[in-house]
Amino acid sequence: MAEIIQRTGTWTFDGTTVRIVPGSGKGVHNLRRTLGEVAVPLMAVAGIAYEAGRKGGRLRLRLRDGADPLTQVARGRLTDQADPYQLAVEPDRTGVAEYVVDEVRHALLLEQIPETPCDRYLLPGPSVPLTAAGTDGTATFDGERVQLEWNWLTEESKSSVGPRTFALRELASVEWTPAIGWENGSLRFRPKGAHAALKPQHDPNCLMLWGVRQARETGGSVLLAAAVTARMPHPGTDGSADGHRVGRGEGDGADGRALDGGTRPAAVAGAGPERVALGKGDGPGGTADGPAPATSGTPSAPAGADSDDGNHDRLLRRLRELGELHRDGVLTDEEFAAAKAAVLARF
Repeated sequence: MAEIIQRTGTWTFDGTTVRIVPGSGKGVHNLRRTLGEVAVPLMAVAGIAYEAGRKGGRLRLRLRDGADPLTQVARGRLTDQADPYQLAVEPDRTGVAEYVVDEVRHALLLEQIPETPCDRYLLPGPSVPLTAAGTDGTATFDGERVQLEWNWLTEESKSSVGPRTFALRELASVEWTPAIGWENGSLRFRPKGAHAALKPQHDPNCLMLWGVRQARETGGSVLLAAAVTARMPHPGTDGSADGHRVGRGEGDGADGRALDGGTRPAAVAGAGPERVALGKGDGPGGTADGPAPATSGTPSAPAGADSDDGNHDRLLRRLRELGELHRDGVLTDEEFAAAKAAVLARF
């Protein structure tokens, strides 16, 4: 198990789950405190990195597209302090942070977790009920209905409509835009059907966010938007993503291309069973007696493949390719085991 404890939170990895617990001090963003503990399954992780700095570093956990409703709504617009998937690391804990990164990456490699988008959420989203305070009103969500109520700052065009209530089945989407600088933000609910496009201050389906109380407005509004999003149909259910076929056993799409966006490795032509070119030292026998027969379109791991993050990604792709060949019967159990061991040795 790997664990790092810092003032703003604690990350623990037990081999299957990255458990993120926010700190309780004054320096912890309101969003993190409200969201609470988050258990991220390894299947939802696309990558992890530690960024070193002179006054400390930062751990960043990158999730697969479509795995988390909060990430889906925020779209990378949360500040570092608000993002629950980042952790500020003190200078004397750099070694621990790097160890956490190594452990998570090693597990991703062993479990062959794909980086393809998901067509279902792998995290449940924020718990309900939730309330979000905006500039001209308040939004509440109880898990089934969204209600908007206005205050004295509301434009007459909105207040004259009165409070608004939407059942989940009536909504097509929810959109969150943070207030940045002099630009206002908004929390907009889009009902199904055709509706006139109005500015946030005049739209009765929209809550204004001025950013005067940015920490409070950001935390409440984006969490409420994520909670609503988590209970609506996933955007990948039209078949454009493949979240239901994740992990071991994930194969090709309908067009014959690998689901990670690349093509399946070409097999070696010749008599007898097909074999993939594994590169020097990666033959079925595990010996370094020269390269296997090369084929066009077959990637080979470069020397020193464990030297940087880019080579680490290539190793992950190589391992996925070997797994596909093994599942298709191109490689025997013994050959797959030997080739996998050779790739892991380069990690």
